[in-house]
Amino acid sequence: MLVPLSWLKEYVDIDVTPDELEEKLFSCGFEVEEKYQVGRDISKVVVGYVETCEPIPETHLHLCKVNAGTGELLQICCGADNVKAGGKYPLAMVGATVYATAKDHVTIEGVATIKKGKLRGYESFGMLCSGTELGLNEDLYPGAGYNGLLELPEDAEIGADIKEITGLDDWIFDIAITANRPDCQSIFGIAREVAAVLGKEVKEPATDFTATDVVKEGFTVTVDAPDLCPRYSAHYVYDVKIKPSPAWMRRRLALVGCNAISNIVDITNYIMKELGQPLHAFDCDFLEGNAIHVRRAAQDEKIVTLDEKEFALTTDNLVICDGVKPVALAGIMGGLNSEIRDTTTEVMFEAAKFARDNIRKSSRALGQSSDSSQRYSKGVDEYSTVMAMKRVLHLIEELGCGKVSSTHCDVNTGNSVEPRELVTSITKVNEVLGITVPNEDIERILSSLNFAPEIDGDKLTIHIPAYREDMEDYPDVSEEIIRMYGYDHIIPTFMPSAKVTIGGINTRQKTLLKIKKSLCSVGAYEGIHYSFFSPADLDEMGYAEDAPERHAIRLMNPINEDLSLMRTTLAPQMIHAMGRNQKRGNLEGRLFEIGKKFIAKDLPLTEYPEERDTLCIGIWGEKESFFTLKGMAETVADVLNLEFTYAPAQKPFLHAYQTASISCEGVEIGYLGKVNYEIQDEESMRYAAYVLEMDLETVSQWYGKAPVFEPLPKFAEEKRDLALVMDKSLTCGEVEECIKSACAYVKNVELFDVYEGKQIADDKKSMAFSVLFTPKEEEFGANTVDKFVKKILKTLNKKLNVELRS
Repeated sequence: MLVPLSWLKEYVDIDVTPDELEEKLFSCGFEVEEKYQVGRDISKVVVGYVETCEPIPETHLHLCKVNAGTGELLQICCGADNVKAGGKYPLAMVGATVYATAKDHVTIEGVATIKKGKLRGYESFGMLCSGTELGLNEDLYPGAGYNGLLELPEDAEIGADIKEITGLDDWIFDIAITANRPDCQSIFGIAREVAAVLGKEVKEPATDFTATDVVKEGFTVTVDAPDLCPRYSAHYVYDVKIKPSPAWMRRRLALVGCNAISNIVDITNYIMKELGQPLHAFDCDFLEGNAIHVRRAAQDEKIVTLDEKEFALTTDNLVICDGVKPVALAGIMGGLNSEIRDTTTEVMFEAAKFARDNIRKSSRALGQSSDSSQRYSKGVDEYSTVMAMKRVLHLIEELGCGKVSSTHCDVNTGNSVEPRELVTSITKVNEVLGITVPNEDIERILSSLNFAPEIDGDKLTIHIPAYREDMEDYPDVSEEIIRMYGYDHIIPTFMPSAKVTIGGINTRQKTLLKIKKSLCSVGAYEGIHYSFFSPADLDEMGYAEDAPERHAIRLMNPINEDLSLMRTTLAPQMIHAMGRNQKRGNLEGRLFEIGKKFIAKDLPLTEYPEERDTLCIGIWGEKESFFTLKGMAETVADVLNLEFTYAPAQKPFLHAYQTASISCEGVEIGYLGKVNYEIQDEESMRYAAYVLEMDLETVSQWYGKAPVFEPLPKFAEEKRDLALVMDKSLTCGEVEECIKSACAYVKNVELFDVYEGKQIADDKKSMAFSVLFTPKEEEFGANTVDKFVKKILKTLNKKLNVELRS
């Protein structure tokens, strides 16, 4: 949340530096994610007074002599149409930094450093600036929107720093508000905390107003869903005059990222930022039936919101209606059919509290987010609802926007906005903290937080303001005390039941770490993807309707449709990742992920799904192949002391002839293969991609398997290379298994070449293997290995019709 220092000072007398204030906020539990000066990129820009201004013949330029308060006049060449002698303008001297602008003088293109220059033969020692070049617009400083020099007040001191005059010396704090403190999602909410931590008084915004005797006859408010709307207030304002907001309001809105629109709309946005209470204004000319009706939407009921989007609603959505139709999507956005226009003369203001979970679910389900929905999703208290309505009526009167009538409707469920009493003991509070906080400090801290404490011996009574809905019992009181007292007072101690253990990781953790390290050693990078995927992914990958992968758990309230299913396979996200990388110019790479897939026993769910550890590897690039990926699978097998076997397989999204299943001791544990061209985006996948998926939950039965010791051979080993011709249908695994079974002295078989071409029949292929023979009890004779080779070739020919390539 953006908080301008100048706005905070409206409510608190802040006498510390921005750095000190940042530290104070952090100490009491508010993280300042960023702190910056509004004019952080502007330097050495001062008020310049143009003493003389002469046109340069045959150009649009003027040659100016400018007083910068340094004692000598600077010669400046200026092309602005509003430069004149006697004018005061921002002057960027040599070495100054300002924003560079495009030819339209509106678009900022970066920060520029001013240098001595020469225009049309005339030297220029600086630059007179427009508002845009200072990062200003019409809302931040009147006149800054003009496409020319920014004209400064006549009483501006020559040579004074431009930041102080234009407000560029203001500071912005970007504060992270935790979910348990919705009362601080506003400028005034933060001001209360600042006042407490600085020991200052907080000045509340003015809420007084005078209502006239005018009433809106027959106007009613009804709430049919009090569980979703526990409080709804409406107040009628007439004789409305739509005009621009005053400069101070436009500036404050601009500092927190809001564009000024008109006085009525700006007031609602201003109070939302100031008090954290979203408000809405309805044009009464478009409210039919002289009524406001809060109810659940009808199924498929339609509404068009202010951003001109149409939504089909469900009974889970809450709508604000007039006597005939929906005019707002409750807590999210107003309807286009009742927006404030230039012709508006009568307004009905709304301030309400809506159930945070309903607004959050509706916003996500409809894919419609706004400042209002974000605040309601975190929670808005009824104290702020009541205060905000008074505040809006005060500003209407203060700015002369209209007249406040006597018509006020407040429908609520009886919740009080008065402080509620909580009684606890100081002993309990101190036991939570593990230290003893002096009673005088407890009283001081709780008083600064507006809890009106009363201490009677060990009894502590506090009065919790209605805006502190997070306060429930003594642990919350302890938290409030320690964050203001200082966490550095806490003495680290063991809990009474704590034990010191050796620690360490279990077998599963050790094994997964081994797998990760082994894959990193062959050039793969670990990735982490969402645990959700899209139904479109399953369609794109060609899974049959009855495929187990389609038996996926659907989320009740997904962020969007692309993340609506709990994943039953890791492959789709890996394929998308490979495509994204290639699209961004990363034309080769290796990725892996070890994550969970979620297998439901029944749908709808009757019990928790099974969460299975799964390994997914993706590789792509000109030099990658099916065998590269198979080698990575072998790397995993080696580190686990296992032996994998491979057999032809079919997957709808993988190449028909480059897909294999992976098995271990006869149990299928996964697959690998080349991604089909049909599911590859041609713009993304410039090179072939390959994917492997392995069920580590099944592999876990072999976790911790110890390697079998094999002594070094007593005698020299022999190696033979065999180039074999066979049917294309035969697999490498089948040939390797046949070679090993033909000779007991074969220790290892490795494939090192595959060839298909002119010298081989069309239905044949050549595969070359290195066969390692290891002697056992005695050294091989001169012809022993040759005999082994003949036996192997004979067995291959007999069993698989394989021949030695000539």
